[in-house]
Amino acid sequence: MRAYWIAVASAEHVRRGRKDGFMQVNHGKAAPLRRVKPGDGVIYYSPTTVLGEKDGLQAFTAIGTVREGEPYQGEMGGGFTPFRRDVEWMAAEEAPIKPLLERLDFTAGKANWGYQLRFGLFEITDHDFRLIADAMGAEMRGTVS
Repeated sequence: MRAYWIAVASAEHVRRGRKDGFMQVNHGKAAPLRRVKPGDGVIYYSPTTVLGEKDGLQAFTAIGTVREGEPYQGEMGGGFTPFRRDVEWMAAEEAPIKPLLERLDFTAGKANWGYQLRFGLFEITDHDFRLIADAMGAEMRGTVS
């Protein structure tokens, strides 16, 4: 059964992953990526444009499908070898979260809607995946079943 996920990272980091066809979460930890399986849908939420800055971006910045294979280590230099998974990224635009807050299952009616985002990776419903994909104008190409 296919699952859907929200991953959290700065837009700058997400753009690098999109360019090179991978995702990584929680500062490169392997355990969260083992929960994500080939064929799963993943959407990145970026609270900021650059890690550590407070620019208030608060937008969904990438959407895709996890490719076959297992988590692997990538080389970032300086001995940093974070775990990654390969992703087929869809053509999509960034979409702010605020207009969707009352319609998303994971945020509707919650004053502290950002709490779950602190985990860096969490599962969402098919409804939320489709709602966000629509807001991003994602080219689904049969990837959601």
